[in-house]
Amino acid sequence: MSTYRLRPAIPVPGCTALTGWAAIGAALAGPRLIVDAYPGVDLNEIVAACARPGVPVIRTTDLLLPQAELDRVQAPWLGGDDPVFAMRCPLPLSTWFAPERLRAAQVAAAAGPVLIVGPGATLVSTCGVVVLADLPRWEIQLRHRRGTVGSLGRADAGSRPAVLYRQAFFADWRAYDRHKTPLIASCDWLLDTTRAADPRACTGATLRAALDHATTTPFRLLPYFDPAPWGGQWMRKTCGLPDGPVNYGWSFDGVPEENSLVFDFAGTELELPAQTLVLARPQALLGEPVHGRFGAEFPIRFDFLDTIGGGNLSLQVHPLTEYIQTHFGWPYTQDESYYMLAAEPGAQVYLGLREGIDPAAFAAGLREAQAGGRPFPAEQFAQTWPARTHDHFLIPAGTLHCSGAGSMVLEISATPYIFTFKMWDWGRLGLDGRPRPIHLDHGLANIQFDRTTAWTAANLVNRVEPLGSGPGWRAERTGLHEREFIETVRHWSTAAAPHRTGGRARGSVHMLNLVHGAAAVVESPSGAFAPFPVSYTETFIVPAAAGDYTVRPLRSGDEIATLEASVRTGINHAP
Repeated sequence: MSTYRLRPAIPVPGCTALTGWAAIGAALAGPRLIVDAYPGVDLNEIVAACARPGVPVIRTTDLLLPQAELDRVQAPWLGGDDPVFAMRCPLPLSTWFAPERLRAAQVAAAAGPVLIVGPGATLVSTCGVVVLADLPRWEIQLRHRRGTVGSLGRADAGSRPAVLYRQAFFADWRAYDRHKTPLIASCDWLLDTTRAADPRACTGATLRAALDHATTTPFRLLPYFDPAPWGGQWMRKTCGLPDGPVNYGWSFDGVPEENSLVFDFAGTELELPAQTLVLARPQALLGEPVHGRFGAEFPIRFDFLDTIGGGNLSLQVHPLTEYIQTHFGWPYTQDESYYMLAAEPGAQVYLGLREGIDPAAFAAGLREAQAGGRPFPAEQFAQTWPARTHDHFLIPAGTLHCSGAGSMVLEISATPYIFTFKMWDWGRLGLDGRPRPIHLDHGLANIQFDRTTAWTAANLVNRVEPLGSGPGWRAERTGLHEREFIETVRHWSTAAAPHRTGGRARGSVHMLNLVHGAAAVVESPSGAFAPFPVSYTETFIVPAAAGDYTVRPLRSGDEIATLEASVRTGINHAP
């Protein structure tokens, strides 16, 4: 039986929350109510619960620029016909709105009682009870798939989910996160409408207390799982996932930009984007050096890629730093690694290129395959490596790579996770029946053809370095490559193994996964936080402000192993 927790929550002592529209509507009753809602929130549900007889309702979605004008304004960033990629849009949320419509709404709102609801409601007025209606991005994507909501910059809910996601990822979410950051610090209420017809709410003071608490203790994010064209069956069994999807190909169990946090207020759960914590408490969560470098962005992500009982991932490459800065406006790139949680006999990883290949022949073979000709002979050009449990393959940007069938990968990477240039996808269609987008020009512009067999073996395969040991434990560095800012350390232990965050002022946040052993306990030597239990394959975060900690087996005599990722800050995090 699986012990993996599918809905982890952070208990917050001394706090309460409301459930149901009757209780929430009564608490929000008043002449002037401003509900500033993340794009994707169901505004009809809010209006139905909170509208009052004779009180005008202003929906901010009625104040948007016409679609053609909005497209023109955003064209420097989102123009073109690329179905996946665009430039990171820096425009403020106010530019989504028609100035004359916004001014008219401001005048109308000042005239008396009013309900203002929708993204950017506080651009109309802040005079009244201000509610932040937050919503996790994964839930937004599910609503895109169901066709129930559009994107803020592309309101047609009937648009393809990929079109809505591109608009949201590169523009809407960036603008709204900048807009909502001050609201987190000032709102009177937080509203959670993640579950239809099952709303939750807490006061702004309770929200801020919960965010403060989350930076003082280890916690888990709310994971989610999805099928994939190459997906496998290992996660279904190990994580106790329900039947239904044909496979579970990947999971985010450590991506604050996409995952949720669940707070437990005396038995009432309230869900909000984990990114809200990052935006509101970046120094305490990340540590001063990490915040100084990345700002309010969580730079590490963990996810799962399951090909056991499935197929190969796409043959791919990630952009070099200069390329992602120039073409997409992102400050850093997606360096990553594959840590093998499990591998079947014969499993392999494609990593780097074979010695002596001809780059022109490589490119010609890919273009022929993409045009519908001879399938690309991947093994002729890409170097393959046997994959075994606990192997660690490092993948700095510019390195050709692909996990083969029969593998369960814990992928550890920098956060710009959308920037994968697929070069060959084995002739498959996506789950929507459409060809998966291939980006040969981007990929060929970034592949480093000098990363061949000898170089890859010396630099990227199982670069394990002992760091230290003590009674019942040993620590070893497993990566990452010198081009990458993430450091990974594996601890094997039968007793309490020490870990150092360095503290808020001088260290880094830690993200860890229990990669071996049934269960473990995370503890503070100073008693700064309550003991925190972890089960096999669960990812968890230890904020920088939580301080140093230990990890030990739950049962005496068991052996466990954790893989810990942190940002290199100049502080030696090893014991």
